Amino acid sequence: MRGIMQDNLQIKMDEFLPLRDVVFNTLRQAILTGELKPGERLMEIRLADRLGVSRTPIREAIRKLELEGLVTMVPRKGAEVAQITEKSMNDVLEVRRALDALCAELACDRITEEELVGLKRACDAFEQAVRTEDVKEIARADVALHDIIVQATGNSRLIQLVNNLSEQMYRYRFEYIKDFSQHERLVEEHRIIYEGIIRKDKETASRAAKMHIDNQKRAIIRQIRLESE
Repeated sequence: MRGIMQDNLQIKMDEFLPLRDVVFNTLRQAILTGELKPGERLMEIRLADRLGVSRTPIREAIRKLELEGLVTMVPRKGAEVAQITEKSMNDVLEVRRALDALCAELACDRITEEELVGLKRACDAFEQAVRTEDVKEIARADVALHDIIVQATGNSRLIQLVNNLSEQMYRYRFEYIKDFSQHERLVEEHRIIYEGIIRKDKETASRAAKMHIDNQKRAIIRQIRLESE
């Protein structure tokens, strides 16, 4: 059986949020970043003791996490962190692949000079983050880079669609980034996307965005199969 709790799980209080939302955000982030691992049991009493809260906000948070698909209820066992399966990953990445390609194409036409400067800085920042080998820092830098491209589309509906997928995507991205052998490939793929956008080469930018997702998919499948052995 997997461990019940990671030692570094801590609640971060926010004076502007009700306690139930703070607990929900804490557990959600722990699942998305892998601090709470797929298949790990979420026992209310132990979670409450660990976070220094009552069982009520823990119970409410677990219910909301179940609705988001991050937690599953298992008969005779209770709540567990949802497994990362090939089917769930395929469903998310299939949609994200199409949206990322569209974002890259639109960015070729609509990105501003200021955003281009920001995108170059984001590519450099990602490369620096890779050198730290800090998975959370690398994931943050990756999200920041892609956010610039998405915002550059200027399409509020598209931005909303991508944002709706982003949290689910984060979980898979984290699995990919944990594979250190893929880091140089990631850096190179970001550079190709950037160069395509700066040259307004839609075909190159779109193709690179799709390849970026395809390579993630293959790497995550390897990771899932290794962890299931």
